[in-house]
Amino acid sequence: MPITLDEIVEQTSQLPPDVVAELVDRIMLARHGGIEPGVDAAWKAEIKGRIAEIENSAVQGVPVEEGLARIRKTVGL
Repeated sequence: MPITLDEIVEQTSQLPPDVVAELVDRIMLARHGGIEPGVDAAWKAEIKGRIAEIENSAVQGVPVEEGLARIRKTVGL
């Protein structure tokens, strides 16, 4: 019998976060192929810039709970 999605979620909830991230990356790669080099480079530059803004206090981070609440409100959940 094939494993159910609920079983997969249960089993992965017991894995370390880095292992789950690797699993998600591998599934995405298998399903959708690799990321175009230009897109990958652009995302890396964007991330580097945002980290720099936080580190030099140009912007202030938002707690994850607050960010998720904003998203839920925006999408009507």
